[in-house]
Amino acid sequence: MYYIFALLSGILIAFMVPINGGLAAAYSLHWAAVYIHVSGLLVISAWVFLKRERPFAVRHPWFLYIGGAIGVLVVLFHNLAFGRISVSAILALVLLGQSVTGLAIDHFGLFGMPQHRFGRGNLVGIALILCGIAPMLTEFELVAVALAFAAGICIVLSRTFNAKLSSVSSIRIGTFFNYLVGLAVALPIYFLFDGGETSFWGVTLSFDWYIYVGGFVGVAVIAMSNVIVVKIAAFYLTLLIFVGQVFTGILIDAALDGAFSIQLFFGGALVAAGLVANLLLDRRKKSGGSKDLTEPPVS
Repeated sequence: MYYIFALLSGILIAFMVPINGGLAAAYSLHWAAVYIHVSGLLVISAWVFLKRERPFAVRHPWFLYIGGAIGVLVVLFHNLAFGRISVSAILALVLLGQSVTGLAIDHFGLFGMPQHRFGRGNLVGIALILCGIAPMLTEFELVAVALAFAAGICIVLSRTFNAKLSSVSSIRIGTFFNYLVGLAVALPIYFLFDGGETSFWGVTLSFDWYIYVGGFVGVAVIAMSNVIVVKIAAFYLTLLIFVGQVFTGILIDAALDGAFSIQLFFGGALVAAGLVANLLLDRRKKSGGSKDLTEPPVS
């Protein structure tokens, strides 16, 4: 079930890209970031209120609350890399950053996460995944490459801290603070860098109603992530989300623009093959009684 949630999360993220992109195109990038956090915060606040939870009743270590702030960095790094290298290259580098970070967290059990050691046999699956990333790297510009790679690292860190906060409070409270802290970071960025391009007063509503639902979809994505992060190894979670995202993105591009990216399809297929290879190897090792690797939970 958790693997299905991870794939579903990737599918929803793929839909969020054109939704949030349309909002930024209609207004401005910084205005869109604030609106997404405001709308998401309203939704999760209503959910918390209905459940009669008190987010501020208990204080936890400060670092558990930084997931939302790191999430804003992800958007910033994405946007700074966009235009310097291709979208497929950004996707590949973000995936590489997530994979490396996920492997480190799994192997060493960083941040108090469950430990899932990788053995030498898993190198076959990892090699397939790297081969899937390679055809998507069509361009190289050092600053953009570093930014996209950093975005991947931040994605894993953000969802890890959100999930840890959720584990000591609740899924709703973890999601609530993601949006609250994210808004606290997005607001000053808006006032500092928007340059008066878009004001929150006198905004003309677009007929494309769907561009306003990104914050609502984001609540569902983050809430699901807060559930599954502690149930699935970070490396496998990254790959499952990517597979759901990339193939849904290909279908969306084909439906909207009639476009088809052979690099993304081929790369996604190899990443999926590497994922399956590692999962099968893990299952075989567990059934054989090997202690070299702890299999991620399967339900």
